[in-house]
Amino acid sequence: MQELLARAEAWIEDDPDDATREELAAVLEAAVGGSASAVEDLEDRFRGFLEFGTAGLRGRIGAGPNRMNRAVVIRAAAGLARYLTDALAGLGVEGPGRVAIGYDARHGSHAFALDTAAVMTAAGHEALVLPRTLPTPVLAFATRLLDADAGVMVTASHNPPQDNGYKVYLGGRVVTDEGQGAQIVPPYDAEIAARIAAVPSVESVPRADEGWRVLGEGVLDDYVTQVAALGGPVEPVAARRAATRIVLTPLHGVGGETVERVLRTAGFTDVHTVAEQAEPDPDFPTVDFPNPEEKGAIDLALALAESVGADIVIANDPDADRCAVATVIDGAWTMLHGDVVGSLLGERVASRTPAGSHVLANSIVSSQQLAAIASAHGLGHQNTLTGFKWIGRTPRMAFGYEEALGYCVAPELVRDKDGVSAALLMADFVAELKSAGRTLADAIDDLARAYGVYLTSQVSARYADLALIPETMARLMASPPATLAGSPVVATDDMSLGFRGLPGTTGLHLAAESGARVIVRPSGTEPKVKAYLEVIVPVADGDVAAARASAVETMEALRADVTAALGI
Repeated sequence: MQELLARAEAWIEDDPDDATREELAAVLEAAVGGSASAVEDLEDRFRGFLEFGTAGLRGRIGAGPNRMNRAVVIRAAAGLARYLTDALAGLGVEGPGRVAIGYDARHGSHAFALDTAAVMTAAGHEALVLPRTLPTPVLAFATRLLDADAGVMVTASHNPPQDNGYKVYLGGRVVTDEGQGAQIVPPYDAEIAARIAAVPSVESVPRADEGWRVLGEGVLDDYVTQVAALGGPVEPVAARRAATRIVLTPLHGVGGETVERVLRTAGFTDVHTVAEQAEPDPDFPTVDFPNPEEKGAIDLALALAESVGADIVIANDPDADRCAVATVIDGAWTMLHGDVVGSLLGERVASRTPAGSHVLANSIVSSQQLAAIASAHGLGHQNTLTGFKWIGRTPRMAFGYEEALGYCVAPELVRDKDGVSAALLMADFVAELKSAGRTLADAIDDLARAYGVYLTSQVSARYADLALIPETMARLMASPPATLAGSPVVATDDMSLGFRGLPGTTGLHLAAESGARVIVRPSGTEPKVKAYLEVIVPVADGDVAAARASAVETMEALRADVTAALGI
């Protein structure tokens, strides 16, 4: 106990932020006074440093090393600065590194961005800060556009309001292969983490008072222009785009203005943004979780779509790297699963890509339908580990996606998921369909007739006690289910040993004789164990409805089995 109190006192002394110093001092005082809850709180705050990994940093805002705060960010920036210095020296490069820095509207984001700029400048690097709160894809774009050696985006994406995060990209002279401008992967994460761990104190980290450059609006203008051009020349399709009614929600995030600009630049003039969710608000007052996938998150958008007679609903998560789509199916507004949107976009991109020239890629937990699409169009296909840090590095990629609403439709612009460009391509697809008297529901049926019904779903267990996550995985590994939806399990693969040529990752793959598939893995960004389910049913005699009904029945049984296996 005395050691814990001493560590807290030392942290308070080294903390550069008045607010978090006062916060921790109050917890410390309560702990000294005998409060058991304060002691528990203190122990959690000092349960090691917030871990820096392939997702960078992400965690709850607050005081202490196991929280997101200025002290932790300054240490992280110092470690990244040291890494850049060493990496460039190892390449024989003289002169400073270049770092692009962006931030969203979450609590603390602007301060964390400026602290990063101050550390980079003092370390001798060139720090280029985006002009204001902007989407993550703009920072990813800027990292490539500016030929930056690193990019930093301060965001917690779709996490709850109390969280923030620190996402790192490498490019420029440091990474020159297909991963240039992509999120970090091993060994970069460990090398940066080691340098962060070597920082003795915040006080020891030099920070400049000035010298970084705040960029003008030109970076955003370039992004808008190039993304809007993905749909081709406006004039030949101006009428059908103007006739397409779009409802948009940024879910209180920073994407609204940028998405609207891109859509209007491309000729979509009938755009209705949900007023209650239009402006950035770090408290996300109208949603429980600012994630389009969460139940109720897009209810306001669906209500607006119903009232204005929209053709499509587009929802972005708070940093606009994800894109959700809703359309009318069987008379009701329905949000499409990420795999459905991924297959629609994959078919659209594949149909415009010369055979043999490129590759379609998706994460191993995403639908197998993209592989069928690639094969039909004479293109390669690549499965990757989960996360765009892996998808974005695929050589010769024309399109990549993950089922969690992440799509890369223009890897030449952004080597990451981009909810803005995906929104444009989906709007363009709807406009084309509408002009022919058809809908997205018709296009989904077209996919089924061509490739069969690929039905995917997900079961997840959320844990307050993080120790239960590895326990759950160990239990499933030791005793996996023998049947899935009444069909014998014919393959059980421990993915940590490597799976289908992929590096080892924590996960369990199960395949049934019927063709049903389940992958169980811990979430990389949330305190969850997730199970990814897929059922494939051929379409006989063009009867999509019958095949879909069969798939739904099988999926219900599969969900029941997986839910029981997870113990929820």
